Amino acid sequence: MLKIAGTAAGAAGLGVGTGAVATPAAAAGVAYAHPGLLHTEADLARMAAKVKAGAAPYEAGFARLTANAHAQASWTPRPAATVYRGGGSPQNYAALYKDIHAAYQNALRFHITGESAHADTAVRILNAWSGTLTSVQGSADRFLAAGLYGYQFANAAELVRDHADFELDRFKTMLSEVFAPLSDDFLVHHNGAVVTNYWPNWDLANMACVLATGIFCDDKAQVARAIDYFKDGEGLGAVKKAIPVVHDDGLGEWLEAGRDQGHALLGVGLMGTFCEMAWNQGVDLYGYDDNRFLKGAQYVAKWSLGGRVGYTQNTRAKGAINGWSGRETASEAAGVDPGMTRPIWAMIANHYTKRRGLDASYLTRIAAKSAPEGGGGDYGPDSGGYDQLGFGTLTFTRDKASAAEASAPRSADTAASGSGESAGSGSGSKKGGSAASPGTAASAQGGRGEDLAATGTSDFPAWTAAGGVAALAGGLLLLRRRNRSGGPSES
Repeated sequence: MLKIAGTAAGAAGLGVGTGAVATPAAAAGVAYAHPGLLHTEADLARMAAKVKAGAAPYEAGFARLTANAHAQASWTPRPAATVYRGGGSPQNYAALYKDIHAAYQNALRFHITGESAHADTAVRILNAWSGTLTSVQGSADRFLAAGLYGYQFANAAELVRDHADFELDRFKTMLSEVFAPLSDDFLVHHNGAVVTNYWPNWDLANMACVLATGIFCDDKAQVARAIDYFKDGEGLGAVKKAIPVVHDDGLGEWLEAGRDQGHALLGVGLMGTFCEMAWNQGVDLYGYDDNRFLKGAQYVAKWSLGGRVGYTQNTRAKGAINGWSGRETASEAAGVDPGMTRPIWAMIANHYTKRRGLDASYLTRIAAKSAPEGGGGDYGPDSGGYDQLGFGTLTFTRDKASAAEASAPRSADTAASGSGESAGSGSGSKKGGSAASPGTAASAQGGRGEDLAATGTSDFPAWTAAGGVAALAGGLLLLRRRNRSGGPSES
């Protein structure tokens, strides 16, 4: 693919940025619109115009970005050939996620201000890693690293993909050969564990990586695999398993609420990220299955605000296939800290209330409480504070959409791919898979229970919440699925 000299900093006439606007996907003959992951060209133009005008709350959101240490043009990358998370030596994955956030934040600053030094810094970071990194290794946590940092890397690079100095093909190779194969393999084999061994956020992180890589690399098969998994995947990250019960009050029970608040917030943020990236390519997963994600996000928002929510006792099978085995039961929603937050709410609330005009009172309240959202480095020093790219107040705040804008944009090849969902696939009250690439993880790492059960809990010290005890129990796997609003739901 030919590189366009310079980068776009928003629509012409905004008075910010330099360089040419990226060629539309249809004209370039590629499958997907670019930029088209978390942010489209229209999104970037809106941010730039609003900040230039000093509009609220964009100005406050932009102030959080410029104050972040990662968003400075002086940032120096620290690439490594091998990144380890959860095992191996050295434990160096912090350098990776900090550099990714620095690339993303500098790229955002460029699009908003037109200051080329920030684009140059983002490109320098991304090129340094694509020219150095060859593998991601470690314990089971290597799959978290592949999923989380793969989707984030793709989003940072998408913002500068047309910069004259960006090594686009080399970056595609890194995503396709280092990150996506691990994520693909996890969704097929789950590290050699029984499929319910891993909570939903494990699947969701890897689903996000597969989808983001597929869009970035214009790989239709990869995108289709990710979307199919969201709808019908075997693991707990599939939407009807992550949200197994819809209660009479219209709230969708979030399975991981029986674990703890921090991991539930992580999962909601990841599912929102997945839906947003799909939406920007013309696929409406936000509205899939009668707005099931809306119901789940509302549930977690109410619960996180200190409200009472129902929870259906369930027991997950754990262990390795043909190896150790166990059971874990969650009987109630965990206790919460109403002061705990993560930068996930602006994106979700703005989609449902502004794009679609639906009522989402709990999302509206928690988004307002969390504003202005920051990003990596603003939510603690450990990796849990870097699991979302953040800055949603700046990047996702939008005016109420027109009827045309309320439909998912159609990419050049969405209809032909057969993977699209119409924007009207979900309903709500108005206001007023395939085989993945082979890998080495087909069996559990030595069949060790501690490896299968690794969850990166040391990365969530600030997310520990009292209550919601999960106990080991014998018996058959029971994942009770009740849909009190109209019959049994699928599991």
